Amino acid sequence: MIWGRSFWLLLAIACFVFAPVAIVYGLSWGLTAVIVCLLLMLCWHLLHLRQLVGWLEGPLNSPLPRGRGVWEIAFAVLHRRVRIRLSQQQLLSDTIERFVRAFHALPEGVIAFDRHQHIDWINELAEMHFALSEATDRGQALTNLIRHPDFVTYLDSGRYAEPMIFRGGRVDGLTLMLQIIPYGNDQSLLVSRDISQLERMEAMRRDFIANVSHELKTPLTVVAGFSEMLSDDYETYSLEEVKHYLTLICEQNGRMKRLIDDLLTLSALETGGSGSNHDPVAVEPMLHSILADAQALSAGQHEITLTIETPSVLAGYANELRSAFSNLAGNAVRYTSPGGRIDLIWRVHEGFGEFVVADTGIGIASQHLPRLTERFYRVDRSRSRETGGTGLGLAIVKHVLTRHHATLEIESEPGKGSRFTARFPESSLIN
Repeated sequence: MIWGRSFWLLLAIACFVFAPVAIVYGLSWGLTAVIVCLLLMLCWHLLHLRQLVGWLEGPLNSPLPRGRGVWEIAFAVLHRRVRIRLSQQQLLSDTIERFVRAFHALPEGVIAFDRHQHIDWINELAEMHFALSEATDRGQALTNLIRHPDFVTYLDSGRYAEPMIFRGGRVDGLTLMLQIIPYGNDQSLLVSRDISQLERMEAMRRDFIANVSHELKTPLTVVAGFSEMLSDDYETYSLEEVKHYLTLICEQNGRMKRLIDDLLTLSALETGGSGSNHDPVAVEPMLHSILADAQALSAGQHEITLTIETPSVLAGYANELRSAFSNLAGNAVRYTSPGGRIDLIWRVHEGFGEFVVADTGIGIASQHLPRLTERFYRVDRSRSRETGGTGLGLAIVKHVLTRHHATLEIESEPGKGSRFTARFPESSLIN
């Protein structure tokens, strides 16, 4: 269309110039005038063509040159097509950016690599999993950066239906589940998921089952042994021996009952099923009851005092709070030698309600403090069994305090005693 207009325009100019000049000056001068006009037109077109070539060779975002006549129409058409192409490129760029953001937001690490195992792209989580950097490691061979023999074998095997468990990488203490997903033309994705927490939970589950089995096996062995002994040949034992054996059986039965009760309590706390009413709990009468229990457990071997600086009322579950406070007091009695001192204190300090249990007992080394609230964790297993502990008391305390938005602080020094503080937020205090 444009070039058709140009042809007719040139023909019109030639006729317009040739006719007057040929009539006045003759045919040769008319042809000469037409040739000159055509040369001028050619120069004009070459000038615009040069502008177009300069634009094509320049930066992609440079503006189109301005033209006149047919070139104005041509540049307008080009400008429209450039706008469409830029719009398409922007749309594609936005799509790619959204795609990249989505990959970075994935809960798994992702590394894209080609058939030569060279890295094309890494998301942020994969950088953390493998201690890599997209800025410096893109283009590197995957096996040069992840050199673990098990991973290299998995990568070279070509059998990716099942994931592999990857340990011993460049990040200490991290366990990853890896799977390679082929896609496109000889492209692949390495997907990594951090399963360290799942492994720790599985280890805790195994330890829990082993500990429960062990804790129940000992008293059951005692009960079964003495029961069989008495049932097989009851008449050969004196009355005192029978009473002694029956006392041991009752003690072991009591130990199993306490363990099962603590397990049920802990299970109810973990599932949120304990405590039916969130009621005001008067601290003073509850602590006087706990003091009486601690004195009974001590059997007069310790000096136990109770100080209530500020009578208070807590919002919470009475049974749970009593269980937590009683466990703290009972532990102090069990782990304080006869003649020692145990102080039970309730106070309101800097807006927090605090129940403090301080003793002059054996104390705890610093390396044990972070693990004290784990189920069945004991600093001294033999002493705990001697004193009748189940190893679940502080785990129960932790769960109770968590349900009441409270915290447990522990200070201890071997040979000098311990100080346990259950700290409740101001919102838990009822004025």
